[in-house]
Amino acid sequence: MTRKRQFGEPAAGGPASPTPENFSSPDLARPDLSAETPDRPRGLYGRRKGKRLRYRQAELLRTVLPGAALDASRPISDPPSLFLEKPTAIWLEIGFGAGEHLAAEARLHPDLGFIGCEAYLNGVAKAVALIEEGHLTNVRLYNGDARAVIEAIPENSLDGVYLLYPDPWPKRRQRKRRFLSDEMLTVLASRMRPGAELRFATDIDDNAGWTLARVLRSPDFRWAAENASDWLQPWQGWEGTRYESKALREERRPVYLTFQRS
Repeated sequence: MTRKRQFGEPAAGGPASPTPENFSSPDLARPDLSAETPDRPRGLYGRRKGKRLRYRQAELLRTVLPGAALDASRPISDPPSLFLEKPTAIWLEIGFGAGEHLAAEARLHPDLGFIGCEAYLNGVAKAVALIEEGHLTNVRLYNGDARAVIEAIPENSLDGVYLLYPDPWPKRRQRKRRFLSDEMLTVLASRMRPGAELRFATDIDDNAGWTLARVLRSPDFRWAAENASDWLQPWQGWEGTRYESKALREERRPVYLTFQRS
């Protein structure tokens, strides 16, 4: 059986290079990005709640979440004031799943502030359990669409953003649901400080190519990768997620793309 070539892997006898031509995504086969129609913002898709919460989870949502929750219904003029101790920098994680990575980052960097957004209530319940278990005071959670938080915070307030293993919406008609549209990249860039990093991970080749195409045509970000190891290796201190573990079990190679705010 012929093995399918992985994302960013060189063809036989040829080197890999960080260019759109190396991606197998149809979007990037002919990377004339100027000819594409800019994406438009879309509403929130996907499940908001799964199976019934266990008693302990429901109790933590009632007792712990209020102290860690973030209100995005009105402007947040001073994001550092959200935390008990003023952080030296603030990172945003969009769609934190069950919170494994978010909690690990908060433990590893107690001097930083982390804002996590997740629309799936069951995921929020699991993240709250991790916050309680780790006695983490540098995490704030938002149960809802991350766009609300991005719109509520002021410009130049984020030092970094994570978007890890988002729903790939694999069908062509579903691609408009992907989070990093052209317009979202513009709004997100305005909330990030110059030099801040946007870190994106996925195990779906098409989603990686689709995202890369939009970031490459954005005037607000640059991709500084120089060789394959720059996108095939996770970031320093990386704590994997359950989605990554599933990808590895199913023999899909994740990629880790880092874009820097201009």
